[in-house]
Amino acid sequence: MTDLAALAAAYTAAWNSGDPHAVAAHYAPDGSISINDGPLWQGRAGVADMAAGFMADIPDMVLMCEGVRAAGAAALYLWRFTGTHAGSGKPVDVTGWEAWRIGADGLIAASCGWFDAADYARQTV
Repeated sequence: MTDLAALAAAYTAAWNSGDPHAVAAHYAPDGSISINDGPLWQGRAGVADMAAGFMADIPDMVLMCEGVRAAGAAALYLWRFTGTHAGSGKPVDVTGWEAWRIGADGLIAASCGWFDAADYARQTV
């Protein structure tokens, strides 16, 4: 198992860099992420596309890691982000988590992310 605290800190820093490719670099080359049971973004290019979408919606996003837990190759990354919605100009404050499967290379092989989409929508209108 990788050093989960170091992975979580680096992943958080990547999100805060504003570079979607920095986020994707924490995934295995064929890694994937799905948010709220939505479409699967596959491979680093797909993960970068997902991150770019969030970064465009909240260009001043500040992501905070609120905890990590591990059980073998499974991990839970708890997060919170704040910022300003690009479309409405309204402040947002969203919490959620990602359930990770960590590969033998120490990178994220798969992630299932969750947040309250209805609450996010209320904050951005």
